[in-house]
Amino acid sequence: MTDRILNLLGLAKRAGMLTTGEEKTIESIQRNRAKAVFLASDAGSSTAKKVRDKCNYYEIPLIDDYTNEALSSATGAPNRVVLSVTDPGFSRKMLQLKEKGK
Repeated sequence: MTDRILNLLGLAKRAGMLTTGEEKTIESIQRNRAKAVFLASDAGSSTAKKVRDKCNYYEIPLIDDYTNEALSSATGAPNRVVLSVTDPGFSRKMLQLKEKGK
């Protein structure tokens, strides 16, 4: 795993700055705690629509470049399709890396 964004995702998980799972992530979006949201590129259509709609409405950046397998590997938890970064520093760096092309 050489991708710097995924490395930061793992670090955010260990630091307790990550919310995982569809319900908890949507709750963190609605409560304005989510600073960036990751959605697996192979997520189900209903989950993807729900998360995209929430991110658009609450103006939260959405990153959907990674598969379920990549997100699960980065966080060390199986079957992670949706997660949110709750720390502004981590999310800012991840978004900068995404703009640069990792």
